Amino acid sequence: MSSLAREFAKTKLSSLPPPEAVQEEAPEYEDDSSSASSMSSTGTVIPSSTLRPAPAIHWSDYYAQEFYLEQDRNGAGHAKFHVYLTPPASPKAPLIVLHHGAGSSAMTFALAAKDIKKAMPEVGILAVEARDHGSVVWDASGEVDNDLSIEQLSQDVVDMLLLTQSKMGWPQLPTIVLIGHSLGGAVVTDVANKGLLANKLLGFGVLDVVEGSAMETLAHMHTYLASRPKSFPSLPAAIEWHIRSRTLRNPQSARASVPSLLLPTADGRWAWRTELSSTEPFWANWFTGMSKKFLSGKGAKLLLLAGTDRLDKELMIGQMQGKIEVAAVICMNMVSNVTQVNSNSKFFPPRAIFFTRICLRRRPKSWSSL
Repeated sequence: MSSLAREFAKTKLSSLPPPEAVQEEAPEYEDDSSSASSMSSTGTVIPSSTLRPAPAIHWSDYYAQEFYLEQDRNGAGHAKFHVYLTPPASPKAPLIVLHHGAGSSAMTFALAAKDIKKAMPEVGILAVEARDHGSVVWDASGEVDNDLSIEQLSQDVVDMLLLTQSKMGWPQLPTIVLIGHSLGGAVVTDVANKGLLANKLLGFGVLDVVEGSAMETLAHMHTYLASRPKSFPSLPAAIEWHIRSRTLRNPQSARASVPSLLLPTADGRWAWRTELSSTEPFWANWFTGMSKKFLSGKGAKLLLLAGTDRLDKELMIGQMQGKIEVAAVICMNMVSNVTQVNSNSKFFPPRAIFFTRICLRRRPKSWSSL
């Protein structure tokens, strides 16, 4: 990124207001260490003692429909994929597909999805959930199949799209813009690189992750996972902890997304839906080779990061050589992680809207009937 672009971003962001806060007393939870639902940031923040959110918000405030899409895998097992959908307004309108990060859920994008739809009423939005994150896949013996390899997660995205098409009775898939946060960014990059959606894919965007910084982060994951609470006494306490620890900076986004990250336990508490430590065998698989795949993937490209220092060497060279076809490497001097997706409507949604419009302008005339 040029010095002029960096200076413009710094000036623009410095004028933005701070995130809102709600006042009240301290919460009850097991410890006060930091947590996050992404592989891209492990910094610990001392919780504030003055923030408290209101109760949870229902998914219907942000999406039109919720589906559990079932798939018989021809003797190889069975799948039940969980997605949220706001359909496109017409057959010619694109579908924005949103994929969350590790340990997160489709509700991570709730506020962003609402803002995008408000600005672009014609587009559709499909927010998907990976297996072990809200979706469930069973093998032929009936055992839960938590194969979280990048290859399998990429195929799951395609399966969810085709099942959604069947559920909605669409004659064919809409044109598609893929956007993923952290692990989701690795998944959409793999889908684009392999051409799994062929000419239906207009472009793809990656939020808050590049190969270099992700691989460096893996060395600290055990420390990070040990630092966060194992469970919470209630959903309001979990929501409150996410705000106090500054894992999420916006009380509304916490109320929308945190409940989907947890499941009730036998003793009446709430524990993490996804046990991130069990995903360790797949960590390197998710991000190895991601930069090369990003640069070689077909379609318009968006890379949204928290700072220029997060650009690894391969991406920096690729940007200077013009291999990122759309000049949309946007770096923001702000706390990284899910705050980019689910914190402030001034950050991610306008860029997603801008990127989608770029994708539509770049669409070949031969695609106009798709």
